[in-house]
Amino acid sequence: MSENMNAPLLPASQNNRQVMWQMPTQKITDTKTIVYQSEAMNQLMKIIDRVAPSMANTLILGESGTGKELIAHAIHERSNRRNKAFVAINCGALRETLLESELFGHEKGSFTGAFQKKIGLAEAANGGTLFLDEIGELSPGVQAKLLRFLQEGEIYRVGGKDPIQVDVRVICATNRDLEKEVSLGNFREDLFYRINTIVVSVPPLRRRKEDIPALINHFLSMGFGGQASMGKNMDQAAIDMMMTYEWPGNIRELQNVCERLQILSEGHTIMVGDLPDNIKTPEQKNELTEYDPAITLGELERRYILKALEHFEGNKTQAAHALGITIKTLYNKLHEYGEFDRFAVHTKPMK
Repeated sequence: MSENMNAPLLPASQNNRQVMWQMPTQKITDTKTIVYQSEAMNQLMKIIDRVAPSMANTLILGESGTGKELIAHAIHERSNRRNKAFVAINCGALRETLLESELFGHEKGSFTGAFQKKIGLAEAANGGTLFLDEIGELSPGVQAKLLRFLQEGEIYRVGGKDPIQVDVRVICATNRDLEKEVSLGNFREDLFYRINTIVVSVPPLRRRKEDIPALINHFLSMGFGGQASMGKNMDQAAIDMMMTYEWPGNIRELQNVCERLQILSEGHTIMVGDLPDNIKTPEQKNELTEYDPAITLGELERRYILKALEHFEGNKTQAAHALGITIKTLYNKLHEYGEFDRFAVHTKPMK
């Protein structure tokens, strides 16, 4: 989802706990709107309200398609930098040499094809916010230059010798486990601690399914297929089926499905028969476990939490995020189980 907002977000409506955040001069059909009614998203928006006024560098975690750039926009629009530029770049979309030029600019003649001086995105964002999506894809060379920029507040254009002072707030996002990347030597530890002053986790759509009906209505109101497809709605049975699907592609996948349904479905109402086959007949997954009268719910919870920690190699932040609980709750559970020392550090747990 691509967004570009330049005004503060204001609450547009609140009905049955459905909330839409949007620009005050835009209709709710804008793709920039954050639509939610789940408690998970309500808590996330409260965190954003607290984080936004600060100058702290922020790291947004979340799976692909969860709307991390939209969250970055929301932070920017609630900050005192809202009247300045919001500049975004996908660090995984460009090769190293081009990415460095895009970020920091270049001087005329600094390399083949550099026919004139170019202002980089970091310089263009001066006074505003620089959003670095897929930060985990940065090469070691660019990581070193980004770290120097964050430490010194200055950049060097490619081929340039003079430092340029830049005042920006940096927001990064990734769907990678950066702590694991640090342990593997793929990501600089000093850069990791520089960008994660504040960590914000965006829940996947499968953990906020109560938002799906509102999101469907929102996307269907956007008229992707032109005037003829505007005003379509979805039958309740079809909505119920959409809510049983796990949405591995998250909100991006839901938006794409709604767009396709607007164009291809016949009639004013989208029915179950109109839904894609992968939603009507998803691959069946094996049940986690059969009921065992000898195992209590508490014991089952303990085993599941410890399995999550082992899966994430002792990384409590990632495990808590995946389990849908706070890091404080996870700490309390580990103390309760007498397992805290085993997972005291973010490395593989002691056997």
